[in-house]
Amino acid sequence: MQYMHLLHSMQRGDSVYIMTNKLRTVLYTGVTSNLLARVQEHREHFYPKSFTSKYKCELLVYFECLGCIEEAISREKEIKKWRRDKKDELINAINPSWKDLWVEIYYDD
Repeated sequence: MQYMHLLHSMQRGDSVYIMTNKLRTVLYTGVTSNLLARVQEHREHFYPKSFTSKYKCELLVYFECLGCIEEAISREKEIKKWRRDKKDELINAINPSWKDLWVEIYYDD
């Protein structure tokens, strides 16, 4: 698995991530200090009025673990400015099948 090296650095916690819906038509880019907990909130629609709940973004298709929360926030802002095709390229670089990475991070912990 190409992204396994990222999993080991997750203990630091500060991550930027991308969620999508089942049809892969919507992307949501977020930042968190606890990737497992945050993705679980998205999956369970913990905030029912949020963007991810409204558009059913339940699949984790990309994440990066960074050294500190400031780096993660900066990276999130950078990615959010990108056009869809550039975000697709980023996802394809580590997850070409757009597999839900939740299973990988949940069971690796």
